[in-house]
Amino acid sequence: MSAQELVNQLRSFLPPDAVLHETEDLKPYECDGLSAYRQLPMIVVLPQTEEQIVKILQLCHATQTPVVARGAGTGLSGGALPHAQGVLLSLAKLKQIIAIDPLARTARVQPGVRNLAISEAAAPFGLYYAPDPSSQIACSIGGNVAENSGGVHCLKYGLTVHNILKLRVLTIDGECLEIGGDSLDSAGYDLLALMTGSEGMLGIVTEITVKLIPKPEKAQLVMAAFDDVQKAGSAVANVIGAGIIPAGMEMMDKITIHAVEEFLHAGYDLNAEAILLCESDGSVEEVADEIQRINAIMQQSGAINISTSHNEVERLKFWAGRKAAFPAAGRVSPDYYCMDGTIPRKRLADVLRGIEELSQEYGLRCMNVFHAGDGNLHPLILYDANKPGELERTEEFGGKILEMCIHAGGTITGEHGVGMEKINQMCSQFGSGELTMFHAVKAAFDPAGLLNPGKAVPELHRCAELGAMHVHRGEQKFADLPRF
Repeated sequence: MSAQELVNQLRSFLPPDAVLHETEDLKPYECDGLSAYRQLPMIVVLPQTEEQIVKILQLCHATQTPVVARGAGTGLSGGALPHAQGVLLSLAKLKQIIAIDPLARTARVQPGVRNLAISEAAAPFGLYYAPDPSSQIACSIGGNVAENSGGVHCLKYGLTVHNILKLRVLTIDGECLEIGGDSLDSAGYDLLALMTGSEGMLGIVTEITVKLIPKPEKAQLVMAAFDDVQKAGSAVANVIGAGIIPAGMEMMDKITIHAVEEFLHAGYDLNAEAILLCESDGSVEEVADEIQRINAIMQQSGAINISTSHNEVERLKFWAGRKAAFPAAGRVSPDYYCMDGTIPRKRLADVLRGIEELSQEYGLRCMNVFHAGDGNLHPLILYDANKPGELERTEEFGGKILEMCIHAGGTITGEHGVGMEKINQMCSQFGSGELTMFHAVKAAFDPAGLLNPGKAVPELHRCAELGAMHVHRGEQKFADLPRF
């Protein structure tokens, strides 16, 4: 079926303005938040109901047309990069908060609902939704499910997978599945965990039941400045080792501190090599005790300056600096490339030193911000796409950081997903047996491979080609596969 024939078929059950195919209409959808990768889709559809999505999927299944789902487009791994011969399925118009149950502490929402809008709607009941990505003002809950997003408070309250109960999912042939349940446990395999973080490769989520939690009576934040990154890394381990699970614990290096302070004036110590933000929440008595212990640990760990928020305005100001790290990077560099990896907490200082060495090797500055409590790091490589070869050098630099995460005992992503960005590093992290199993799971849900093709899980021949070019620690990856 030609593109025009497919447009005509889609317009038989969708309004004309819900089917886009002219180049100027497609341009806004050519990339997600990772704008270094761009591709115009063949067609964009903007359904408003689940019934319309069912018909879209049935048509695409019948015509063997690839489908890429898209939320708010804030993803940072190219997970919503369109397919040139496919349909981009935007879920932006499914933005209804269907119901809030304050007694069960749940909310049923459609995938296009903004993350922050859930907490705003639950606020009159004294409740909120805990996962809070830095993009929470714009990102959609459907995208959060696709990438298993976290945020600055995920150390204590968990990732998206820990904060949802049930999903309505449509398969590629339009069949509706209900995964999970209204109770804390459900029978059978844990398909809820499988679907969360599956990056739109297994099904299209049309409804999410999320958990809501009571707003804490009090929240207070300690900001500790260190003259040495090693000391800051040790402070993270010391806090956790003392049995304290902070509501959030974030770390920033010197270049980030300066960029953020010039951008937002959050009150950060410009003499510091690293800053830790460590928050406690709970009852007034719990917070008072925990903040006292955190202050003592920071002093014992060698902090040169410690500030404690005295009111909500000051606490939010300290956090605003951390959440403004990405726009601050855009202020000091024409372009930046945001990485995402996870390492054991004890390796924070080692990996930071390694990133600094790579920065000097590649001649590119790198801002480092961390979800320090769970070892999720976000290096921001600063570059200029207008300079020939600089993007390619940046991508190579980023790949080396991800390899470093693997060698440190970590993984190539913490919350951004794999998408297109990290697909080569999947070959470094996993062996052929594991990748074969990933493909088997994909085939069980989507035998023809029409949902978000070419993302997240590499084909074995791709890994074999990469293995022919790279030898890791004297051992060739995928030695059992033929070389091309």
